[in-house]
Amino acid sequence: MMSGDTAARDTVTAPKWDRQYAESCYIFGTKPNLFLATEVHRFTPKGRILVPGDGEGRNGVWLAEQGFDVTSVEASAVGVEKARALAAERDARIDIQNTNLDCWDWPVAAFDGVAAIFVHFEPHARSIMHRRMLAALKPGGILLLEAFTPKHVENRKAGSRGGPPPEMLYTTELLRQDLEGAAFDLIREEEVPLDEGSRHQGRAHVVRVAARRAA
Repeated sequence: MMSGDTAARDTVTAPKWDRQYAESCYIFGTKPNLFLATEVHRFTPKGRILVPGDGEGRNGVWLAEQGFDVTSVEASAVGVEKARALAAERDARIDIQNTNLDCWDWPVAAFDGVAAIFVHFEPHARSIMHRRMLAALKPGGILLLEAFTPKHVENRKAGSRGGPPPEMLYTTELLRQDLEGAAFDLIREEEVPLDEGSRHQGRAHVVRVAARRAA
């Protein structure tokens, strides 16, 4: 597994993300993802939020600053160390767990929201992980998801930065299948500008989802 913003992957590839997160800067920046910040109003105020594959913590820490009860899960120990440093700097209370999403004991019906931002999985694991995200929600809970689409390959050729290998890109059709049974408040593909640290820069073609677990 792989992600532009996360370490949702097996132990073979985790050292790669440890090396990348070892840079002195926060490689995806410390500001929240724009889609998350725009759509956060969909979450229950002060609700319990899961941030899988939270990387260096930019989204989880920001959500905690907004008053949410946040659980952040990240496989890279280096990413977790930086996330905890960011939380301490901002005096944000957040539960940051250093574990692989494959091995994590996913809670069921425990969260009011899930924020999956640029969390890309290999094809054999993708649908399983997305179903786990949906199942982790309480009835009526919201999954906010943003990911790169196959059309982003052309953006990368034009000089944009960010995105996983082609086989790990998502479409609305794939996500509708993975999240079967959910009610979609929002699901669309669009081209957007990215300015997130040094690794997400330029025009990006993304899919954006707000999916609600059935009550």
